[in-house]
Amino acid sequence: MFADFLPTYGGAYADQRFILVGLVGFLSCAATIWLLFKALPSAKLTQHWLPAIAFILGFPVLSLGFIEKNYAFVEPGLYSFYFATMVSSGLVLAMQGLVHRYLEILVSVAAGSCFLYGAMSVNVYLFALADGQADLSDLIPWGFVNIRYWSHVATWLLPILPLAVLIGPLREYRLWRSLVAIGAGIWWWIIFLSASRGSLVGVVTGVLVITLCFGRQSWPWLRQFTVYLLIGVAIWFVLSVLVPSLLFGEAKLRTVHATSSGRLPLFIEAWNMSFQNFPFGMGPQSWLTHDVLTREYSESGRIGHPHNMYLMWAAEYGWLLVFLFFVFAVQCAFFFWKRRTFLLLKGNAQDITMLCGVAASVIGALVHAGVSAVFIAPGSMLVGVLVLAGFWALIVPRGLFDGQGARANPKSTGRLLFAAFLATFIALLWLLWLDQVHAYYVDMRADETYYKEELKQPTMPRFWFHGNFPRVDSP
Repeated sequence: MFADFLPTYGGAYADQRFILVGLVGFLSCAATIWLLFKALPSAKLTQHWLPAIAFILGFPVLSLGFIEKNYAFVEPGLYSFYFATMVSSGLVLAMQGLVHRYLEILVSVAAGSCFLYGAMSVNVYLFALADGQADLSDLIPWGFVNIRYWSHVATWLLPILPLAVLIGPLREYRLWRSLVAIGAGIWWWIIFLSASRGSLVGVVTGVLVITLCFGRQSWPWLRQFTVYLLIGVAIWFVLSVLVPSLLFGEAKLRTVHATSSGRLPLFIEAWNMSFQNFPFGMGPQSWLTHDVLTREYSESGRIGHPHNMYLMWAAEYGWLLVFLFFVFAVQCAFFFWKRRTFLLLKGNAQDITMLCGVAASVIGALVHAGVSAVFIAPGSMLVGVLVLAGFWALIVPRGLFDGQGARANPKSTGRLLFAAFLATFIALLWLLWLDQVHAYYVDMRADETYYKEELKQPTMPRFWFHGNFPRVDSP
């Protein structure tokens, strides 16, 4: 959020990507090593892990057929380490009994950051008014590459902001509650100002699903969420309608429309790609290099991704990977439902509230990813991996790692040696992947001049900000 104020190595987008690569690599390796040296996993735990393991390994395994291509494992490695971080880190949090404390810290930091970003956005707003700028959506949100990258961060955070005043020690302070309300209201204002349909659809879907699942037990969280929404509507009316109308005699507002905003040709192209090598895909990042299949896409111009994460996976990794994701998602839904049933029987209001907010965030983000592939932007993934780890820690069955299960797998010299070998192997894979990521970045920057000066193409982000590399015709 605050990259404009920080020194950067390769620009805000590239720096966020490098931070993400380092974070998911470190967390997945560290958590896996910790689990291995705890004499885990047990046979029971491994059995329950199979859908997650199959999905995590699906990306690199399905990319083996394209090993001759440059950087064939850069993006598959990102997805594998990302979801491995979710599963392994979440399991460690659950085993250590730290999930509540972790989420208290996470939502507090998120709420404080949202307030600071919101306050600085109001500052930008005042400067815009002083300059006679009525079309505020050209300037706000600021500090991100564009509106759409900010919108997916908002989809992750808006459902969990109510938790900042419902759990944790800070909830007792009136000043803190006021700051959280102001920050959340400003973020809702920016959603309305930028007419972010993906965020609205995702957040509303997450809230509706959780309300249906928990009924009246979700009311404390839902009430706080609704209050922040209404504050956002009030701020939008004052700052975007009333003040511009009084100062300029008009208010320039973005409107929400029902068109696909040019996404339909992209969806059709990705759909056709997905059946070229069914059930396998056309290869990692083949969207950037494949021969165009449909007239609609050729007329719409090339772009970095299909604006639908699931169709992009189907096109590049195949429907087999989408099936593995579906199986993993069904398992998560099953774990969530069991945890929900247990909490409702137990009657622990704080645990229910916590699960409501985090689950609504995850559902909203996954729905948003189906209409705009900004899920893969580094800012969104940095926030998302922290939320996903907390979600997995909340829903993973506690019986999988109880004391009896640990005693059934005692430490031995053989197990420790195997754990040491496997941990070293995982760390080595990360280092090799990191080297490829950096080499990919260096080559992308070398290609940037040709891309901009010779091809005269606008920036189309994918893994990196300059998103049409690697191209088959790159120098």
